[in-house]
This record gives sequence, C-alpha cells and structure tokens, in this order.
Amino acid sequence: MTVTPGRRERKKAATRQKIADTALRLFLERGYDAVGIREVAAEADVAVTTLFAHFASKEALVFEQDDTFEQRLALAVTRRTPDKPLIPALRHEVQDLVRHCSGESAAPVYRMIDTSPALRAYEESMRLRHAEALAKALIADPDVPQSATACQTIARFVIDAYALARDAADPDTALDETFHMIQAAWDAAPPARST
Repeated sequence: MTVTPGRRERKKAATRQKIADTALRLFLERGYDAVGIREVAAEADVAVTTLFAHFASKEALVFEQDDTFEQRLALAVTRRTPDKPLIPALRHEVQDLVRHCSGESAAPVYRMIDTSPALRAYEESMRLRHAEALAKALIADPDVPQSATACQTIARFVIDAYALARDAADPDTALDETFHMIQAAWDAAPPARST
C-alpha cells in the first residue's frame, strides 16, 4: 500500500525542489563559485535558514538526489524477495541512476562538477557514504552469508560501477562488464566465520 504524503510533507518537498532547481539554474548560468548561498535563497524566495533546513551545504544543492540514491540502494537489499538474487537487484538500481545521470540534460551538471574541486571532493565523500550505507545493509541482511569484509568490498565495487558507467560511451555495456565481475567476486567471497 502506498501512503500519500500529507499537505505539510508535499509543501516541504516542493520547497526543497524549488531551492535545488533554483540553485542549479544559477550555478549553470553563472558558475558554481560565482553564486553564493544568500543569492540562491533570495532567488528561491526562502530564508537562508530554510535553505539550510533542506541542504547541509552549498555542494549538497548540486547533489539533491543523494539521499534518495542511498536509500534506494539499501532498499534493493532489504526489500528484495527471497527469490531475487542480490547482485542483479543492485545492478537494477545502479542502472536507473546511471540513466538519470547520463542524459543530455545532465552533461552540463557533470562538466560543472568536473571543473570544481569542492564539488569533486563532495562527490567522492558522497560515494564513500553510499558505499558505507550499502555495506551496512548487506551486513545486516540475515540472508547474506558473506563476511563483513566481503560486504564492504562489494559495496565499494557497486558504487564504483555507477561512476564508471556514468562516464562511459556505452553505459549499459559498462554496467554489464562491471556487474559480471561484481557477481564473480560475490560468488567467490567466503562465508562469514561463525563464532
């Protein structure tokens, strides 16, 4: 059963999206470093405190889908049915994200990220956070017999597969190749030692 968000939640989500859309438009028009937080807030017609209630930093404005992707990866582990293999479930989520992030409309955003040391550093820390969250979900899953080290390793591989595919000329082929290797590594991982 899908729960429809209430008025307050819808209003909050709309404000968040308005801030993110405004920030991205300003960053692309004038350059990331040339736009300040106060300008984004003024243009979005919100207080600076409201902006920070939705986004922890200026960099977070560029990666506004960060939390959603992290949650989707964890849910791919925790909500899969017993008959659904783990690695294909993760591949499906990564493929969805790659398709979202590799379209023509995303190209200017990634050019901006590539030219900004602050955004590149934020993206790297975001990837590490995603890998940690995915590893925690894998380790906590009672149907995953692999060791914590194996779970942490595969989580990193999955996050790196996204980055490789996003930048590839043929993202689907890149995902096929990387997830073939990820599956082989997962299958070869020894089970956790019982204590």
